[in-house]
Amino acid sequence: MDLKGKQRRHLRALGHHLDAVVQLGKAGLTDGVVAAVDTALERHELVKVRLGTECPDDIGDVAESLSERLRAEIAQTLGRTILLYRRHPKEPKIKLPTGS
Repeated sequence: MDLKGKQRRHLRALGHHLDAVVQLGKAGLTDGVVAAVDTALERHELVKVRLGTECPDDIGDVAESLSERLRAEIAQTLGRTILLYRRHPKEPKIKLPTGS
């Protein structure tokens, strides 16, 4: 599912006041981090992931990797923060607007 502009804006507005649920440290993107983000997406649908200053990985690479591995959409990357969205398969909490 590719997010449309209006949907992406809606998710950014919802995610503005969220705190980062997962933070990457000096070990970078590990299987444990991926599992933690997966659990957070299952529970919340929309999560922020923050790369700490000591994280050796590039934010674009981390966002792309998480998106592919978790079948999630990148709603936004800003500074050292990634906003990810994955619709809950049975009980979606977030209703996305239709259209572009």
